Amino acid sequence: MKTVQDYIRTIVDFPHEGIMFRDVTTLFADPRGFRMAIDQMLHPYAGLEIDKVVGLEARGFILGGAIAHQLSVGFVPIRKKGKLPGTTISQDYKLEYGEAIVEIHDDAITAGEKVLVVDDLLATGGTAEAGIKLLERLGGKIVSCAFIIDLPELGGRKKLEAMGMDVHALCAFDGL
Repeated sequence: MKTVQDYIRTIVDFPHEGIMFRDVTTLFADPRGFRMAIDQMLHPYAGLEIDKVVGLEARGFILGGAIAHQLSVGFVPIRKKGKLPGTTISQDYKLEYGEAIVEIHDDAITAGEKVLVVDDLLATGGTAEAGIKLLERLGGKIVSCAFIIDLPELGGRKKLEAMGMDVHALCAFDGL
């Protein structure tokens, strides 16, 4: 029987030499694979109170929307700077080469709401950390962070766990 990991293709030397890019678009394109991933991402949260699912740009939107639908809760995007039309708060974070900024609408989360953070891949944890900081500034209570893929060698899980976060990933790949 196929696992979620079996649906993910690896593209060598993308976006540049030495990188093994883990491409989830092949997982999303397959109805069985996509359903399997959503079901498995939901499983650890059965019976837990979750008020909102927050997806990190961009593949986290695909997963987060499907998970929010299954939980019958609202979905909130955390986007790159300048993409949200309303009043926002922002958080900068470090990338491998430089910095980036993510934003959330300042009224997207009500203080005390229980939030599930979702994205496709956990690498260094920088984007997730920035998203968590935004949510905490709005008073959100992060229930957990859910990913399809963990790249353990890049340390993202350890970073998030050091922040007190519960972290789940469906599979892990060695290397970069």
